[in-house]
Amino acid sequence: MQTRLAPEYANTPDGIAAEAILRKCVHCGFCTATCPTYQLLGDELDGPRGRIYLMKQVLEGELPTRKTQLHLDRCLTCRNCETTCPSGVDYGHLLDIGRKLVDAKVERPAAEQAVRWALKEGLGSPLFAPAMQLGQQLRAFLPQALQKKVPARQATHPWPTRQHARKVLMLAGCVQPAMAPNINGATARVLDAAGIQTVVAAKAGCCGALKFHLDDQEGGKVQMRANIDAWWPDVERGVEAIVMNASGCGSTVKDYGHILQHDARYADRARRISALTRDLSELLPCVVESLQSQAVAPSGPPLKARLPRLVFHPPCSLQHGQKLKGVVEQQLALLGFDIRIADNEPHLCCGSAGTYSVLQPVLATQLRDRKLGHLQHMAPETIVSANIGCITHLQSGTRTPVRHWVEVLDDALRPG
Repeated sequence: MQTRLAPEYANTPDGIAAEAILRKCVHCGFCTATCPTYQLLGDELDGPRGRIYLMKQVLEGELPTRKTQLHLDRCLTCRNCETTCPSGVDYGHLLDIGRKLVDAKVERPAAEQAVRWALKEGLGSPLFAPAMQLGQQLRAFLPQALQKKVPARQATHPWPTRQHARKVLMLAGCVQPAMAPNINGATARVLDAAGIQTVVAAKAGCCGALKFHLDDQEGGKVQMRANIDAWWPDVERGVEAIVMNASGCGSTVKDYGHILQHDARYADRARRISALTRDLSELLPCVVESLQSQAVAPSGPPLKARLPRLVFHPPCSLQHGQKLKGVVEQQLALLGFDIRIADNEPHLCCGSAGTYSVLQPVLATQLRDRKLGHLQHMAPETIVSANIGCITHLQSGTRTPVRHWVEVLDDALRPG
């Protein structure tokens, strides 16, 4: 794709990066076949190719409009198009640049600004946890629409106390400890069973994705730098990995090196952090090997004889963002789980996409119900996923339990 950048963008870091990405696009349109919003709306401008043209126009000097902003807002950033693209177009990074440039020139309505501000400031706030606890106490009295956004309170179990030579850092997350605290505990217990100790840095917080994708890229970078500072002492002590049990966070932290590449103070450390970051599923082969070796020993932890029938929804941030596909199903099957993926559209987004389900509720609900139809066709006892957003969003549309896969494995390891 030929480009002629406007003078205000030529020779800028964003302009140079965007032009390199645009020049890879060959207009083939394969991406439209796997774009969720194009599937729903059938509008070229609500598919990757159309949005690329819109961003190209802005970079070439055309004034963006509210309509331009709306088409970019409707993108889920699922990055399915990247998996499909034969030319290797880095659409996700281009969209980050495009949204930033458009938002700088197009003012949002006041009500929309207020909602976006509340999301980016509220979800990562220390007040979120007590607010969620209050909502859970009053859940039965809440309106149905709000009730679906507030998960029922989880039962939790003790954090392991054993010390191991192998140690990994884990990001606790911003909303996950309040909404689904058992996920972090289950992660620590499963890794403990495999001889790996989980460490949480007290000053690490939100991965930065919320602010970065809500018109506040600089605010997101502040949170990224704070995490790097919080983790760095353990990195220098030789921690094995930084483990993410929310694939959306993992996709973002693995991108720290790219996002902070022009930061003179943090570029090198950001690259090191990204290189150390692993989705929890990347440790699963090691966990499975350890559990299998222990199972043959008299004192080994056998799995429960009765295992639930599972269907796995791989989050977009796992299969497209991190390019990790098939690991969870294959490894849990080795432990005896009956686990499958949907036989129809397993690559499509469920509609959660961070704050998308709040900002674009109509499209998000349509995608959720479409996804649940495919998942429930497999007649699961439990639906499992790997991202808190997907889990909460899917659970809002079904009575079938929706859980993180590590919780199910933790249950299978627990006696009684």
